[in-house]
Amino acid sequence: MNKTIVCYFSASGTTKNVARNLAHMINADLFEIEPVESYSDADLNWMDKASRSSRENDNPASRPEVKEKIDLSNYNTVLIGYPIWWGVPPRIINTFIEENNLENKKIYLFATSGGSNINTSVTYLKREYPNLNIISGKLLSSSLDNEEIQNWLA
Repeated sequence: MNKTIVCYFSASGTTKNVARNLAHMINADLFEIEPVESYSDADLNWMDKASRSSRENDNPASRPEVKEKIDLSNYNTVLIGYPIWWGVPPRIINTFIEENNLENKKIYLFATSGGSNINTSVTYLKREYPNLNIISGKLLSSSLDNEEIQNWLA
């Protein structure tokens, strides 16, 4: 077993485009982490403290429900992608991690962001899931560099 999968959550489509390009570039399978209840534009209004994304972020116990489950037993490498919300991954990433057996897998994190770096989110996930083999994280944009990606995953 030496299979790789790119799993991602995308609220606006940016992370989805990066994930698709990344999966194609590294010849990996692709899985979208979709919420049961899609996010509307109002839900994503980070300037509104009452918006759904703000409320979820403010509640560390929040675990938005994932629409579809996936069996990751055939994969040894899992890339998990997400937009950065308030420096950390959206809480649906916690749901995904907690609902899947990721022990003994190599885990790489990637994120998209308009202005944040990925370091805080990587530190957060390593602290939340110390038994997982989270190797590293990388902030990615739509212009992926093949050599840079290969070096990151080497």
